[in-house]
Parts: sequence; C-alpha cells; structure tokens
Amino acid sequence: MVAGKTENCRTGAGAAATSDQECIITRVFDAPRDLVFKAWTEPERLMGWWGADGFTTPLCKIDLRPGGVFHLCMRSPEGRELWCKGVYREIVRPARIVFFEFFSDEAGHLLRPAHYGMGADWPAEKLVCVTFAEHEGGTKLTVQQTNLESIAKRSGVLQGWTESFDRLAEDLAKI
Repeated sequence: MVAGKTENCRTGAGAAATSDQECIITRVFDAPRDLVFKAWTEPERLMGWWGADGFTTPLCKIDLRPGGVFHLCMRSPEGRELWCKGVYREIVRPARIVFFEFFSDEAGHLLRPAHYGMGADWPAEKLVCVTFAEHEGGTKLTVQQTNLESIAKRSGVLQGWTESFDRLAEDLAKI
C-alpha cells in the first residue's frame, strides 16, 4: 500500500510524503523486526526474495556500513540480467537503512536507466530509505524512494516491490 506519511529519508524527521516527489511503499510482516532487517542485509537471505515474480537473484554482495556498497544481479524469467548497485549512507540496526541506488553493469559501473528499458524520466540515481518498525508483534516496513510514484507505477517498479514483498513474507513464514 502507498502510505501518506513516513520518516523523511533525508533528515529522519517526520514529513508528509507527496506522490509527485517520491514513492512510498509500506507493508506489515508477521515476523520480528530483527529478522526482517536481516532479510535486507544478509546476501543469502536477500537472494531468496529479491525481485518480481519469476525473477531470481543469483548474485548479491553486501558491505553493510556507511560508505559500503551492495551489488546484485536480478535475472528475468527469459534470462536477461539486470544489475544494480548501491552505496550505503546510513545504517541503524535494526531500524533503518539509507542508500543511493543505481543501475550498473556486472563490474559495478553506472549505467543509464535507458540501458534497461526505463524511460528518459527515470532518475539515474535514487535515494532509498528503508525503515523497520515494531508493529503489533510484527514489523512495519516502509520503503521510501526518490522517484516519482507515477513513474514507478508505469515502469512496473511498484508491482515488482509488491511481488518481492510477497516472496519475502513467504520466506519469513518458513523461519
């Protein structure tokens, strides 16, 4: 679901989010916050759920520290590889992760979004803030990113997040 209010990714202070500036996705998981945080920060766990239906994540490297990077490959059902990389800006265990994310090649070099079929209005780099809040015995996860909600809907990114979170819920239920 798209939320109307969350923590501001840049400052950590409460701020109203508007869909013409950023995309915010919220989901509640029936799992402890620490476990949901680990699903985002341990490569073997992330590889089990990251990506839309039919996608796999055959490679993921994570250096979880401010200034550290993650680099991963998603493979489509047709076998096309999509690489992305991010640089961590802030890590607050187990409550918050902030990073810049961009498309890359296998070596980790920046690629323009058009390389992977995104429109000219897709940002070359996005600031992403992921918060993990305890909620009624589970975890409320909020992903806030600095790309327009309309672009995320049109490009299928919102659907991809939803499907990824469905897969994450299934993985968490097995533990």
